[in-house]
Amino acid sequence: LVQLVESGGGSVQAGGSLRLSCAASGDTFSHSYMGWFRQPGKEREGVAAIDSDGTTTYAESVKGRFTISTDNAKHTLYLQMNSLKPEDTAVYYCAAARVGWVLVPRYNYWGQGTQVTVSS
Repeated sequence: LVQLVESGGGSVQAGGSLRLSCAASGDTFSHSYMGWFRQPGKEREGVAAIDSDGTTTYAESVKGRFTISTDNAKHTLYLQMNSLKPEDTAVYYCAAARVGWVLVPRYNYWGQGTQVTVSS
């Protein structure tokens, strides 16, 4: 089992920045592939992912603005979001998996989500 708890969401004006955190506990060693997803409506879409070797992947819509990273000592996943746009508004989820699903939402474990609202 893996438990994931997100934090850091909030409201910001367009052009602003936020940093999301995801604290992981449990069997994190076996679930070393992690990602960030968001759900503005019905569909959940991949935002960024990081493999066990540190390889990162980003959705085209966030490339150059968002950065995914991990602090393995703290078992924490981060998403630094800069130059935020109103279309980034969504509930953001972190996820963990045994295999590299990258931006496909088939991860094994999910956090509860944190709301990000960007106003124009």
